[in-house]
Amino acid sequence: MPRDSSAALPAAVLFDMDGTLVDSEPYWMRAEREIVAEHGATWTHEDELGAVGQALLTTGSMLRDAGVPLEPAEIVTWLVSRVNEQLRETVPWRPGVLELLEDLRAASIPCAIVTMSYRSQAQVVADGAPAGTFVHLVTGDEVVHGKPHPEPYLVAAGLLGVPPEQCVAIEDSGPGITSALASGARTLGVPAEVPVPPRPGLSRAASLKQIDLEVLGQIASGEVVDLLA
Repeated sequence: MPRDSSAALPAAVLFDMDGTLVDSEPYWMRAEREIVAEHGATWTHEDELGAVGQALLTTGSMLRDAGVPLEPAEIVTWLVSRVNEQLRETVPWRPGVLELLEDLRAASIPCAIVTMSYRSQAQVVADGAPAGTFVHLVTGDEVVHGKPHPEPYLVAAGLLGVPPEQCVAIEDSGPGITSALASGARTLGVPAEVPVPPRPGLSRAASLKQIDLEVLGQIASGEVVDLLA
């Protein structure tokens, strides 16, 4: 769609990773099922969905409570290793992501990854993106408070040197959306494994294939855009 040249553009775009940039939530769910099976614990699909978007240590605590006889940090180390193996085989980009990243790079709009995954995973994804796309990575092993706390998005905006309210954050999960909105960023929710219900101030789309610079400009200007309704 042609862009209105008079429309404002975001100062930066902040991308969640799992479920937003890449369809990696199934990788995490597979790893969770594997560690549960290895230890004879119980982990339901509802448990899997409840872990989506959470800080990894929170997921580790959930798995420990479900019967995995390891400390949360040990569980996280196991999960990260298993998911990294899968990512090295294939980076499963979500529909529309690579095209949007190319457009943002061409418009010189800086981008960051803001994820509760650890840097080793985020780096694999960043390395597979169009060269120069991601200026910074903010990862779950490098923040004090994970999502749904606003710290990850505040850190990303600070690293980019722009106010969070001039950024557009793109998320797929409840904890991530809460984090982004609380930071002051204009927020777009695009569902993957879990639904994205309407919230005050939240823009929504069914897919990033619906998002271009014009739509991002509308969101950056404070308009709530709902392409999911």
